Amino acid sequence: MAARFPFDNSYARLPPRFFARLDPTPVADPRLLRLNAPLAEQLGLDPAALAGAEGAAIFAGNRLPEGAEPIALAYAGHQFGHFVPQLGDGRAILLGEVVDREGRRRDIQLKGSGRTPFSRGGDGRAAFGPVLREYIVSEAMAALGVPTTRSLAAVATGEHVFREAALPGAVLTRVAASHLRVGSFQYFAARGDAEAVRLLADYAIARHEPEAASAANPYRAFLEGVARRQAALVAQWLQIGFIHGVMNTDNCAISGETIDYGPCAFMDAYDPKAVFSSIDSFGRYAYANQPRIAQWNLARLAETLLPLLAETEEAAVEVAQAALGDFATRFEALHRAGLLRKIGLAGDDPTDLELVQALLQRMAETGADFTLTFRRLCNAAAGPEGDAALRALFRDPAAYDSWAPAWRERLAAQPGGPRDRAAAMRATNPAVIPRNHQIEAVITAAVERDDLAPFEALLAATARPFEERPEIEPFMLPPREEERVLQTFCGT
Repeated sequence: MAARFPFDNSYARLPPRFFARLDPTPVADPRLLRLNAPLAEQLGLDPAALAGAEGAAIFAGNRLPEGAEPIALAYAGHQFGHFVPQLGDGRAILLGEVVDREGRRRDIQLKGSGRTPFSRGGDGRAAFGPVLREYIVSEAMAALGVPTTRSLAAVATGEHVFREAALPGAVLTRVAASHLRVGSFQYFAARGDAEAVRLLADYAIARHEPEAASAANPYRAFLEGVARRQAALVAQWLQIGFIHGVMNTDNCAISGETIDYGPCAFMDAYDPKAVFSSIDSFGRYAYANQPRIAQWNLARLAETLLPLLAETEEAAVEVAQAALGDFATRFEALHRAGLLRKIGLAGDDPTDLELVQALLQRMAETGADFTLTFRRLCNAAAGPEGDAALRALFRDPAAYDSWAPAWRERLAAQPGGPRDRAAAMRATNPAVIPRNHQIEAVITAAVERDDLAPFEALLAATARPFEERPEIEPFMLPPREEERVLQTFCGT
């Protein structure tokens, strides 16, 4: 049975200057590495029809399904603080949009599908490593409850791409609420195309903020909605130790999803200054800097919307400042509540935040593993017998010993018993994350030995991240010294 995609392509109905129309570049020998069958079903697709050669051809870009209208989107962006007026989809092509079984509009995009007018001299291709990394991390983020783009399929191309060496090529099929970015608005604003900015804003409101259309100032309501989503997203990143690595404005999605998993990483030992991205030389996008950068990106979005916010520039600036003014307050409230949940506390006691900050400081000073510390804290909350395994994570166990009494005193004042409290903490502190050294091991096995078994094992382990199971114990362990990954790469 032929694969059918129920396309309804709204973005392709915008004016031609919003994108370039072109087909993906066919590849030599497409081979389906993995199909995300549950996601396919959510999208209204038939996994059985996509599991064979036809699916491989579609996800490689060799065959266009009926109704596809392939386009590469135009956008600009601030990259590490420097504005580039034209970026765009240099190695990605949007096949089209479907409305999923829950009524949500979703983009289906091929990443690594060949050159486009926005490639800027690049080859338009992707290698195995970055494709497998994005597949693993995006699906792990979804399992962790973090808004994210998703991975529908990965295909080997039978060709090589050339980076630091010749590497096997691949194509990722990415699913997103949309691919609208802050940089999408910057592209038209930089050209003085006020009509296009308005069209794009109206489109974004209809797709992501429909209630804003009836607000007294729809564009202010839209800006406020984007800011709310970004505040919530970055708070969740920090609570799981995630570092995006390249928070350029072209990687800041209007939808509030995590997008573009290039040099991303999860921390092992807690370090607020942690940087893994090989291209972030000055730590602009370090772990603790992410809230500040999100606010900076939102200010760049607000700049593009100024002509829509009020009749005069002065009045528009006031509206924008008011719309973004509560970002920090909202982020801090969400982050505080999330951190307190991680240590089993709820309420408004002002000393609770000091308590969790004291724990984080001790973790940083003694090299304690971020994920394991909070996970083992769940057992310690159930009773002192859980202390031994937790203390072992600190180079100086006295750092934990001096902190724990005040924490237990606060726990005693909380409603509920120790067992219920520990269960609630386990629902917010993951047992397993896709650690950098494990991802590297997966990539090495796939690239050097064409062995996808480690890839499948890591996917299975991170699919239910809050459940401890015997088979995931190896994936819970931090790296040994010789396994540590100090840098991650974007793969372009």
